[in-house]
Amino acid sequence: MTPVRRRSTTAAATAGHEHEHARAIQWEGLNTMCGIVGYIGKRDVAPLLLEGLQRLEYRGYDSAGLAIQGKPAKGAQSAGLKTAKAKGRVRDLEAKLPKRFAGTTGIAHTRWATHGAPNDVNAHPHLDADGKVAIVHNGIIDNAADLRAKLAADGVELVSDTDSETLAHLIGRSQAPTLEEKVRHALAMVEGTYGIAVLHADFPDRIVVARNGSPVVLGIGEKEMFVASDVAALVSHTRQVVTLDDGEMATLKADDYRTYTTEGSRTSTSPTTVEWEAESYDMGGHDTYMHKEIHEQVDAVDRVLRGRIDDRFSTVRLGGLNLDAREARGVRRVKILGCGSAYHTGLIGAQLIEELARIPADAEPASEFRYRNPVVDPETLYIAVSQSGETYDTLAAVQELKRKGARVLGVVNVVGSAIARETDGGVYVHAGPEVCVVSTKCFTNTAVAFALLALHLGRIRDLSVADGKRIIAGLRKLPEQIAEVLRGEEEIKKLAAEYANAKSMMFVGRVRGYPVAREASLKLKEVSYVHAEAYPASELKHGPLALIEPEVPTVAVLPDDDLLEKNRATLEEIKARSGRILAVAHREQEKADHTIVVPRNEVELDPILMGIPLQLLAYHTALALGRDIDKPRNLAKSVTVE
Repeated sequence: MTPVRRRSTTAAATAGHEHEHARAIQWEGLNTMCGIVGYIGKRDVAPLLLEGLQRLEYRGYDSAGLAIQGKPAKGAQSAGLKTAKAKGRVRDLEAKLPKRFAGTTGIAHTRWATHGAPNDVNAHPHLDADGKVAIVHNGIIDNAADLRAKLAADGVELVSDTDSETLAHLIGRSQAPTLEEKVRHALAMVEGTYGIAVLHADFPDRIVVARNGSPVVLGIGEKEMFVASDVAALVSHTRQVVTLDDGEMATLKADDYRTYTTEGSRTSTSPTTVEWEAESYDMGGHDTYMHKEIHEQVDAVDRVLRGRIDDRFSTVRLGGLNLDAREARGVRRVKILGCGSAYHTGLIGAQLIEELARIPADAEPASEFRYRNPVVDPETLYIAVSQSGETYDTLAAVQELKRKGARVLGVVNVVGSAIARETDGGVYVHAGPEVCVVSTKCFTNTAVAFALLALHLGRIRDLSVADGKRIIAGLRKLPEQIAEVLRGEEEIKKLAAEYANAKSMMFVGRVRGYPVAREASLKLKEVSYVHAEAYPASELKHGPLALIEPEVPTVAVLPDDDLLEKNRATLEEIKARSGRILAVAHREQEKADHTIVVPRNEVELDPILMGIPLQLLAYHTALALGRDIDKPRNLAKSVTVE
């Protein structure tokens, strides 16, 4: 992925080809810790804001609120601001909304708490002392404590526990003549990340927005303008969008918009077209987004492969890497960085690169890498992995690596996201919008993207034509084999009901199976709240065997490779201690209480398939326990704060 150049308007290339740098920006902002929506035009604003919040609720769901410019009396310039806020879901806010809440300009927010408990007072929007300024804010203000202390010393009464409220007061206290300058002056005092939208009662004809580390997307309509932190809130009204860069602001009026830097210099913008339509964000007949996205993996994997396979040379085309053959042969090591599920796909990717390209490779949590003062080697290729392309820890690691002169590639889903722009090139995974907080189809597509990258590097180096053909044949089989796994969902549902009451679960795997076990353990924890641990199978005897008992079942990932007999020895150890075993394998396992049989592919690609039934296991365990599957407690879609 050549970093997407700002405001590119070139028509979209054929899906699957690595010409995304010339494409319209497609899915900006599937990442924010909270959701922002704003509108200015002629329509009644409250229903539009509520609709947008409902589309963004999976980004934050512990409180919600909105502020609108009221309709002025005849001859008056402004009627002032009206607000409504509520702890809980968007439906709770809607129920609390006054019957008369009319206006044509407004901003709204759904929150995932970082500062202050979820309650009505801490919900956004926040107002200044005079009630003239309303702001909604995503991100974290790092120097909020100092700002709060200074405001309090000046006699300002802060009513919430949030960092965000300080912004409203800073803007309200500014003596600058325009709203744009007031916001710029306030932001100059702020350290941290933000995506904000601002209303001011004295400037009723505009909304001012700004971005630094948290996405802000403008939606361009016909004599109406929208703003959101996620294109999902916009696509039912417009597919023409402008994505702000870090350090950029915008003023929205009903019939116009302009963008400029936080220093005041104008920037050049052209709207781009969103590829995905509103239906991409609907449930499509499924009860949850997670279920829908698990079942979308057949088409998603086909999409990541499409247009990239080169049968003539038994390799793949990844033009967006910006890494020619000479440079690829000069790579001496690969370091993959990601967080959560992205880190786990990095573990799979590192194994694929070592096996197929014979380059030493490893994966590390980006959140740890950026703090340990790592040695940056000019012969190491660094790869940043992020579904959203905005994960703060990963982005910060990229920026530190670039500062030290490293070559960094990105493997991301969101075209035009921050990591896509900051890196030297990379691969888009084409999973499409992923709405559920827990990642499924993006995890799988990222693993397939790593298989493509490993094959590409391998064929440049020492991987034979025959092995190239073998891997390509395996890749082509993946969509139908995923469909085969999904056809066994009813059996997995029955198994989930049997294991749902476990007090804890152990996940084990060896070499290729271990990253699958890591991800499966995370999925179960995230969505069902059942405690789970993942260990290399060989490590079980070095301590974790102490936990084995009938109430702590073990899920064992057993690919049919040269380590199968060693894995069976692990099953013997577990059974000798009265442990129950659920095996995920290519054939029935005699020592297991239950076996989920997965179709066999090439040994290098087997981990991709073995993760699919464990996604279903986590899903149906959560369903059996009555969990809120798409919105697990304490979590947001991805994390753009430290």
